[in-house]
Amino acid sequence: MAQPIKLGVVGAGLIGLRHIAAINKTPDATLVGIVDPNDLPPGAQIGAVPIYPDLTSLFDAQQIDGIILSTPTPLHLPGALHCIARGIPVLVEKPLATTAAEAAQIADASAAAGVPVLVGHHRRHNPLIQKAATMIHGGAIGTVRAAQSTCWFYKPDDYFDAAPWRKQLGAGPISVNLVHDVDLMRYFCGEVTSVQAIAAPSLRGFENEDVAAAVLRFESGAIGTITVSDSIAAPWSWEMTSAENPAYPVTDQSCYLIGGSDGALSLPDLRLWRHVGGKSWWSPISATSMPRASADPLINQIAHFADVIRGIATPLVSAEEGLRTMQVIEAIQTAAATQSPVQIPF
Repeated sequence: MAQPIKLGVVGAGLIGLRHIAAINKTPDATLVGIVDPNDLPPGAQIGAVPIYPDLTSLFDAQQIDGIILSTPTPLHLPGALHCIARGIPVLVEKPLATTAAEAAQIADASAAAGVPVLVGHHRRHNPLIQKAATMIHGGAIGTVRAAQSTCWFYKPDDYFDAAPWRKQLGAGPISVNLVHDVDLMRYFCGEVTSVQAIAAPSLRGFENEDVAAAVLRFESGAIGTITVSDSIAAPWSWEMTSAENPAYPVTDQSCYLIGGSDGALSLPDLRLWRHVGGKSWWSPISATSMPRASADPLINQIAHFADVIRGIATPLVSAEEGLRTMQVIEAIQTAAATQSPVQIPF
């Protein structure tokens, strides 16, 4: 059996700790070092794992096969470029960077150096999402004509008080939350070519928006609609429907609808809707709940990262994929600010 891949985690915050837990549950990987720039005493550890003040100190002290960057987004660019320069594959938490231009720098550096960069859009590693993508791409609902995503939830006041930057312009739910849903819409429906959008100012008086909606046109001709709010008390979001993260209460609702010429699919309940006796609104329509496997996508993502490092897999979510999702997010922000359609080159 091959030796476990030696990983380091940069940033021991909420998502960093989840990555650490996932590594500890993955036989193919082992955690050998953590980077956290907070003021820590010499010799500090999390469990038996040493903590270092920066990446250079980690690289000098340990032989590292791969790095997970779970730092604040503005630190993704320098951290990723540092790893690429050292020839170390890196998994960067979403979003890949603060801007599409920065994301392009990471993608270009990865391609030039031949060093893999993965982006932490972990939902793609969920067996439920992979089954849905296989069904859609395999023609289970015919030609995709429309997609709808709802991302509504209520973040309490203390969420913002604990980190005041979350109240600032650019830190609203478009950039913080919608990036996941846009990535999955691209995964299901293909590339987005243009965007129209509108946003409303925060009712709490913050600088950012607290509700937004966008219309996406896909290269295939399909149309997507997507809405997001962090100030609506509602059960329709991936967090509260997928049971993916135990921190959130679970409902029996769906948050994604994908409609095609032969049927429709709702997620995450994975119900396939089709007419019986011919496609017509006068014909009965029924749903079949499709079987799928169940597994923790964060653990799957670590196992996949290990395979990429070993050279036996290519990144499921590459830097280029992360860049394209960032381009759509920026287009939504621009379209909402200018009230004009935005074209997306690719």
